Amino acid sequence: MATTSDIEKAAGVLRAGGLVALPTETVYGLAANAEDPAAVGRVFQVKGRPPTHPLIVHIGGAEHLGDWVEDVPETARLLAERFWPGPLTLVLKRGRRVPLAATGGLETVAVRVPDHPLALALLSAFGGGVAAPSANRFGSVSPTTADHVRAELGDAVDFVLDGGPCQVGVESTIVDATGEFPSVLRPGGVTREELEAVLGRPVAVPSTSRVRVPGQHPSHYAPRATVVLVEPEDVVTEAERAQEIGHQVGVLLPPAYAGTAVKANAVVAVPGSTAAYARGLYGYLRELDLQGCDLIVASLPVEDGLGLAIANRLRRAAGPRST
Repeated sequence: MATTSDIEKAAGVLRAGGLVALPTETVYGLAANAEDPAAVGRVFQVKGRPPTHPLIVHIGGAEHLGDWVEDVPETARLLAERFWPGPLTLVLKRGRRVPLAATGGLETVAVRVPDHPLALALLSAFGGGVAAPSANRFGSVSPTTADHVRAELGDAVDFVLDGGPCQVGVESTIVDATGEFPSVLRPGGVTREELEAVLGRPVAVPSTSRVRVPGQHPSHYAPRATVVLVEPEDVVTEAERAQEIGHQVGVLLPPAYAGTAVKANAVVAVPGSTAAYARGLYGYLRELDLQGCDLIVASLPVEDGLGLAIANRLRRAAGPRST
């Protein structure tokens, strides 16, 4: 685990234009000084990320939001007060402090306050904001431990700040707060139901958006193995059929079928708790890759609460095949 001296070293790396892998409650981020276009450019280069794909700017507290955006509507202020620090990202009009390099050329910026003591300590020591997408190659499975970052990015990261396993395990919920009626652009660690309870009205989750945000690529959060989504009652049959025709099969076995014998190369019993499933999802996908599976058979959870975020990640992992 990281120490105080590690935090100071990481802050120095950021000031020098370097890249730091930092822990958050959602996933590990690949952080650069958000006000340094050259450093932000290195993030895109290391990840292999298209330059039009915006990054999230992480700041140290809700009180700093006005420093990074042009305007803070009352709805955004309400959500920030309730959910920050936490897994909620707000999309607002870009302030002058944010270079277009960090927003993918957009006049909007995605901002959040992470809920992890090391991330907050680093932001305080650094004294600014960091642009930080997930610390993995573009489109692949997000990292939830420091070892995941090291295994995937290696020496491309100047410093890895180890904060242990991430406690939420899927990325933040992204909310478009630029208009009169906020909408969810990416489901994540704050549920739609929680947003609706605070706002006192329904919140839409559109399938497409006029605003570009992370996680909208047709294939995202994907392991090396092909992910196939079927109905829960068909998981076992589909896995055994795939193995019979020569696939190395991994299975995410739904809770209702716990204990069922499956003829497959590797089987992960999905937790009954959606919070536990979200926390473990990316680790399960990575483990099935490590076990040599070339095909993963899974089903979608019920799409309420965190189940909506899990289903979103599985659909993106499966890519166009799931649509």
